[in-house]
Amino acid sequence: MPSLPVLDPTAAAIDVGSEQLHVSIAGGPPKIFGATTGELHTLRDSFLAQGVRSVAMEATGIYWLCPYEVLEKAGLQVVVVNGKYVKNLPGRKTDMSDCQWQATLHAHGLLKPGCVPPEHIRRLQDYLRLRSDHIVMAGSHEQHMQKALERRNLKIHDVISDLTGVSGLRMVQAIIAGQRNPVALLALCDPQIQKHKAGRLRAALEGTWKDEHLFALRQAHELWQFYQGKITECDQAIEAVLKELVGPADPQAPTPPGPTKRSGINAPQIAGLHGLLFRLCGGKDPTQLPGVADYVLLQLLSEVGTDLGQNWKPRNTSPRGWAWHREAIKAANNGEVKSVSAIGLGVCSASLPEVSVAAWIKPWEAFTGA
Repeated sequence: MPSLPVLDPTAAAIDVGSEQLHVSIAGGPPKIFGATTGELHTLRDSFLAQGVRSVAMEATGIYWLCPYEVLEKAGLQVVVVNGKYVKNLPGRKTDMSDCQWQATLHAHGLLKPGCVPPEHIRRLQDYLRLRSDHIVMAGSHEQHMQKALERRNLKIHDVISDLTGVSGLRMVQAIIAGQRNPVALLALCDPQIQKHKAGRLRAALEGTWKDEHLFALRQAHELWQFYQGKITECDQAIEAVLKELVGPADPQAPTPPGPTKRSGINAPQIAGLHGLLFRLCGGKDPTQLPGVADYVLLQLLSEVGTDLGQNWKPRNTSPRGWAWHREAIKAANNGEVKSVSAIGLGVCSASLPEVSVAAWIKPWEAFTGA
């Protein structure tokens, strides 16, 4: 039986850790480099001196990102692979280190690359993921407000749907300021609430008034407000990145249509967001697709960019092919997929359950020309 041909005799692989990088070229003896910036530059220079053109690494937490960026800027092809797939390939010798085995597979062309968006899209991705973290933290402190109210036997959140809506916040702020009269608190609510839920809300506002629970409510409200401010700062940063990506407006360009879908309560507060996304998509409007509003589109673009070319589409576009592609993208996203059906592209770490594969993948390709 003939042996497998070596497609790239200088193919390298890196076993990434938080403090050390174990490196092998074409399965040769491993060398150890540090993970500091100076050591990464030394690694880069070593690869360039030895004629390395392509480097493979597993997506290990967030530790792979800095080596990836340094090597990418040096003009090397960096392949991020799924560690689960590598471990399942047969033929590994027991005395081989991980980096040697990966380098051997890479030299023979046996590693399937994961999907990493280009640098300018990763900037947008970082801001949006940080914003998502702030939304989660704000939600936690909203639950803390509900808990503090429940400890005082104030059943506000059982009567009105959103404690952080206009009416809910008015009552919470009044309670923190010392208001205890249910009638006075009810008067702060929206007229529709006063008309349809007055009796229930008055009963819900009769509670026990203990200082320790008021203290907890005050802190939870302050922390919720703090994260709302951080979300606003993220919106400003995202707007700046979007404007930088689309460049100055072309007066001859077609006028974007107005948004046709609501984006939800957590959508960024960015003036002209729909127009910015329209220009970023090359004068096309993917929000015409089912389930794709501006916020969903922004999350999608921040994960995969606007080019769904060969780097993003699986060769097999059947459900099984997309299932494997999901694993490929998982390799480039900290090994985590929160939504299995997310957009059919396996977009990771972005919760986009509204969009299904069958409803829009072919129309999306038509929009983008992928």
